[in-house]
Amino acid sequence: MNWFNFKFKAPKIGEALTTVFSNPIIYLTLIAILVLILIFVHANKGKLTTKIMLHISMAVALASILKMFRILKMPMGGSVTLGSMIPIIFIAYIYGTRTGCLAGIIFGIVDLILGPEVIHPVQLIIDYILAFGVLGFAGYFKNNISLGALFAIILRFICHVISGVVFFASYAGDQNVWIYSILYNGTYLLPEAIIAMVILFVIPVNRIKTQILRSTY
Repeated sequence: MNWFNFKFKAPKIGEALTTVFSNPIIYLTLIAILVLILIFVHANKGKLTTKIMLHISMAVALASILKMFRILKMPMGGSVTLGSMIPIIFIAYIYGTRTGCLAGIIFGIVDLILGPEVIHPVQLIIDYILAFGVLGFAGYFKNNISLGALFAIILRFICHVISGVVFFASYAGDQNVWIYSILYNGTYLLPEAIIAMVILFVIPVNRIKTQILRSTY
């Protein structure tokens, strides 16, 4: 069984958009979420400077690109990416939880558009809005980005497990649905967490943070 399968998977935009807009409830849900994001940005326009919004955009773009690089394809399903959560975790570490959650939600929407798997509007919210949005909670650990990253990834794991139990129970067959969902999501998120820990240990986190905060663009 060949699990190691490093490759770049380009999104099929046409097919993805067809999936997203195949059900009016799905795209109406997405529109409602976008409206809420705009309201949030408007309400916090004094705090969300042009510099911060630029950094959020850069982080989301980098996270989306990294997510296309698949390192492992797990036997139960799901793929391990090249540290796709790290840019969002960095935003949370630098600018705090609220900004990190906003970046995570935007990343979730981009991921939804590029490669959706939607069977219900609530499942969309759990798997793409909440699961990516909670990555912003890494910002609670301002003095330890590794601990913050681990905490955020665990929260994402919990979101996906709940979604799996509620909406994908039929895939479990005779297996306990909780065990199935935990194994399915754990087999790719555990390696993702390990990769994130290794990368965050290797790169000069505090130096990068200082340079970003000092930047004037």
